[in-house]
Amino acid sequence: MALPHHRHSERPQSLSWRVGTLLLFLLVCVPSPARLLLVGSPEIPTLRAALQQAHPGDTLRLLPGIYREQELTVTVPLLIEGTHSAIIDGEGKGQILQISASGTTIRGLTFRRSGLSFLRDNAAIRVEGATDCRIEQNRLEECFFGIYLAKAARCTVEGNIIAGQAQREATSGNGIHAWYCRDLVVRANVVMRHRDGIYFEFVRHSLVEHNTSENNLRYGLHFMFSDSCRYAYNLFRGNRSGVAVMYSHSILVQHNRFEYNWGSSAYGLLLKDISRSRIQHNLFLSNTTGLYMESATDNLIDSNRLQANGWALRLMASSTGNLFVANSFVANTTDLATNSSYTLNTFRANYWSRYRGYDLNRDGYGDTPFYPVNAFAILTERYPALLMLLRSFIVELLELAERIFPVLIPAAISDPTPLIAPAV
Repeated sequence: MALPHHRHSERPQSLSWRVGTLLLFLLVCVPSPARLLLVGSPEIPTLRAALQQAHPGDTLRLLPGIYREQELTVTVPLLIEGTHSAIIDGEGKGQILQISASGTTIRGLTFRRSGLSFLRDNAAIRVEGATDCRIEQNRLEECFFGIYLAKAARCTVEGNIIAGQAQREATSGNGIHAWYCRDLVVRANVVMRHRDGIYFEFVRHSLVEHNTSENNLRYGLHFMFSDSCRYAYNLFRGNRSGVAVMYSHSILVQHNRFEYNWGSSAYGLLLKDISRSRIQHNLFLSNTTGLYMESATDNLIDSNRLQANGWALRLMASSTGNLFVANSFVANTTDLATNSSYTLNTFRANYWSRYRGYDLNRDGYGDTPFYPVNAFAILTERYPALLMLLRSFIVELLELAERIFPVLIPAAISDPTPLIAPAV
């Protein structure tokens, strides 16, 4: 009986199908080699043209020159880089560059003049709904908003210089603005002349370190509803209202400098509705109010230096359960002001330059308590107009009388073991 021959005829067909499938897989799944596109060359004269032909992973390198473009969008992950002589000028007409692709890096460019708008937060660089992006070593000049991150995660903003020209709060945006983000790193940026230097809202688990934020119209740093963040080694100087921290918990603020924030409502650091946080190893130097606390609960404030401020600490009665330990209050006009004659906070082992006690057993702690609220601080908290009498003879006479026969000074607010020397 003859053997069937159809099995032999199927093998070449099967082999051909497998080879075709493998080739199709390689074509679809194996990425093409990354390319270098020179923007500003005759072949690619504009950044818009480069974005239209770019493939994932390409590098777009801008040659020196001015690129008058706006409303650009990155839709695939790219490295866009150049030197600061490569200037992308938005001409004041709108947003300049939006990043919608995760894994994108913008490096070494100058962005100029994003457009002013009352309806839209036009930014020089906006990251929208993307992750793992890097914005580094850029210069941003005269922009409405500088760098704007919305619904972004694991992004890094590092080494940028962001200089606005804000004149009024209503017509200016923020230098670095983050909304509904997580796991951000904002590091080593210089931000100046914006509404707020750095603004966080609904941000989680992020790090802000080694930045300089100065001469902004409102706050050098302003964040709300942003839990579990760390702010370290930053300089906030000469901002009209200082720094405001609101409606958050589990915050770590350490090794920062709050300097020369002067004004009728200026603070080195304002804490409002903050809980379970730590304020540690910071310098508050020459501010109208060094540290202001309202409705702040269960925080540890330790090892800070408050020096040459108008009010070193203004502690409202709504703040409870806070511990102040190992802080140094040096040469302030008023060390502590409060709107209550009692407190539910604890002061222990702080240094007060006004302390005139003694240390007979040489253990480093005063043998008598220190009462940091003076009579004049109580009167000015109730009647602010009395500040015009500051440094007058009558105020000196009042404080002398209070030391001898205390009437106004609340005995419930005291440091029972004041340090003899400033804490390190």
